[in-house]
Amino acid sequence: MTDNLIEIPGYTVHGLLGKGGMAEVYLATQQSLHRKVAVKVLLNAGDQEFNTRFIQEGHIVASLHNPSIITIYDINKLADGRFYMAMEFVPGGDLAQHKGRIFEPERALAIVRQIAGALAVVHGKGLIHRDIKPANILFRNDGTAVLTDFGIAKDMQLDTELTHFGVAVGSPAYSSPEQTQCQRLDARSDIYSLGLILLEMLTGNNPYRGSNYTQTVLNQVQMPVPVLPAHLAMFQALLERMLTKDPARRLPDCQTLLAALGQIELGDPDATQIRPAVTVSSPAASSVKVVPDKTVAAASRLRPFYWAIAGLLLVCALVVGGIYYQQQVRIADLLAQAEQRLGQGQLIEPQQDSAEHYFQQVLQLDTDNPAALAGLQRVLDLRIEGLLKSAAASIADKRWLLPEDDSAVFYYRQVLLIAPDNAQAANGLLQVAELYRDMAKESYRKRQFPAALEMIERGLQAQPDNPELLAMQADHQKMLASARAAEAERSARKKKQAGATQRSAPSGEKNWLERWIDTAVGD
Repeated sequence: MTDNLIEIPGYTVHGLLGKGGMAEVYLATQQSLHRKVAVKVLLNAGDQEFNTRFIQEGHIVASLHNPSIITIYDINKLADGRFYMAMEFVPGGDLAQHKGRIFEPERALAIVRQIAGALAVVHGKGLIHRDIKPANILFRNDGTAVLTDFGIAKDMQLDTELTHFGVAVGSPAYSSPEQTQCQRLDARSDIYSLGLILLEMLTGNNPYRGSNYTQTVLNQVQMPVPVLPAHLAMFQALLERMLTKDPARRLPDCQTLLAALGQIELGDPDATQIRPAVTVSSPAASSVKVVPDKTVAAASRLRPFYWAIAGLLLVCALVVGGIYYQQQVRIADLLAQAEQRLGQGQLIEPQQDSAEHYFQQVLQLDTDNPAALAGLQRVLDLRIEGLLKSAAASIADKRWLLPEDDSAVFYYRQVLLIAPDNAQAANGLLQVAELYRDMAKESYRKRQFPAALEMIERGLQAQPDNPELLAMQADHQKMLASARAAEAERSARKKKQAGATQRSAPSGEKNWLERWIDTAVGD
């Protein structure tokens, strides 16, 4: 948060969410509708070309309708001439925050399926995104993946600027071979990028990312599709068709991709393939032949050559051994740094100096390193533990649903994004839903029907499929009508009683019997 926040008419600005080279994003409340929004504001008002691109982005996204595409609410200009764009606030973070994490195949499939559905809409409009990467995939509180940042999206029919200017746009670690080579693009380029994201979620690693830009580009152009481990073999054929270098052999569109995703059958994650042991039989005695003297003589003449080969092999072994030693030293150093960051509580931040980062660096050198794998699991466990503690504190402070980014529901859903089967988080959401259920019942008892409906709706925000709350929501109008009928009946009865009283006591004075009846009957 900053002390001097930007002023945006019609919005209450709460703080800075992030800043890039061309724009900054603020968390704000849209005053007219009382909803949280993310407001992207350009840093410079004078760049007409970028202003045009910014407005174009807003128009593009506003024309796209899909649950997994970010929603644009408003585009306008500040008093200083800078443009801003108000859009849906997505509090669940982005996929890039989970770098190095190995997703459950079911969760990875769900994310790719949602983004593929969004891209089907994008491509159906004749557009290509051109920057599909983890940082542009956000998560709502319910876990829905949302595609954002259409700043470099392009009409497929007009995509000529790359070949004219020889400038590659997008992120090289997730760019298609044709994109890195500044060739004409179509929907298949986005499919390639999504394939890399699927590969990274399944394995925890993007093997195409090199140590520098040039190496990354070469990898995208030359590196073959990696062979997946046995427990992920059901994804091999799909990734081969998504990541082939030749666009003509790639899946042609996202409808075909969605069909292919639907055909993947996930096996038992606990199943293990056991290969039979290899047995080596000894040759029969009758097969042993006596070497003639001439052969022995020839072997003697070749002996110096054999010694030379042996010497060369020895040198190679020493070199390889030296490299192996250096690698082990490097791994030990990375593990030490990872453990230090764990002790300091730097689990995933900062991205390049966290425990997760160093454990992942180890796995780049040794993909099956047990210490690194165990370390990443510890990072995951500690993150979950911290989120559950924050949720418990929010429950104690009665911050059940609000504020959106500091409530029990927010923290429980963060846990479920990391570990979808976490029982404690699921029970926590149930607990919040039941709290609102109880408050709704109390409001009904007091005949406060609007308050009751509000409590029901809040409870459903915590747990949308809660059967009790859904039943109460369905019966609300019936209960309201019944209450109104009862009230009308009471009112009519009171009027009748009042008329009778006036007839029996014209003076307006009630005797003790009449007062007692009034008290006994009540309202």
